[in-house]
Amino acid sequence: MKPTANVLLTGFDPFGGETINPSWEAVRALDGEIVAGRTIRAVQLPTVFGRSLTVLRAALKRFRPDVVICVGQAGGRPQLSLERVAINVDDARIPDNAGKQPVDRAIARDGPAAYFSTLPIKAMRAALADAGVPAEISQTAGTFVCNHVFYGLMHALAATPNVRGGFVHIPFLPAQAARHAGAPSLAQEDVTRALRVMLATALATRADRRIGGGATH
Repeated sequence: MKPTANVLLTGFDPFGGETINPSWEAVRALDGEIVAGRTIRAVQLPTVFGRSLTVLRAALKRFRPDVVICVGQAGGRPQLSLERVAINVDDARIPDNAGKQPVDRAIARDGPAAYFSTLPIKAMRAALADAGVPAEISQTAGTFVCNHVFYGLMHALAATPNVRGGFVHIPFLPAQAARHAGAPSLAQEDVTRALRVMLATALATRADRRIGGGATH
């Protein structure tokens, strides 16, 4: 009998010289937890182009979730970033954990230029504000492995519109920020609490709220 879950969370292994990745620390703390009557399963993805999507697709097949939130580290960002759009390009500023550094390469040759998150990101941001967690709507997930996974997730879910998914970037942990002068941080406990809030909101909200969340640049 296959394991089942209603919610899938993913995080990454450390990269870029870090010894820890806050995304994995936050999501694995929720593995097996019940939120709004749904079971959460957490899966670690390698910070590697291609291989990350292989692991993600296997997790989707294994757990058959209703909601998927992929989480990634964005050192330097001061708050949670609920990503709006994933673009169909890999353009790596640094090598991934396998030494790959693709430039201007399509993620899916048969895919559209971009996908939008199907999570209620405006409602989620409002719920986070009510919970006292700093968060923003982000218009770019970058062009590294995080965007690669976000785009790959939405490409995989295109055939199953009843399954909703998206991506969230989180800041450094305090221990990481201590090694990067001036870098902001957010405690793991706050990120884990924020994930609970976001999941509960996503599960309870079908139509997103129409509230401001755009950017001027």
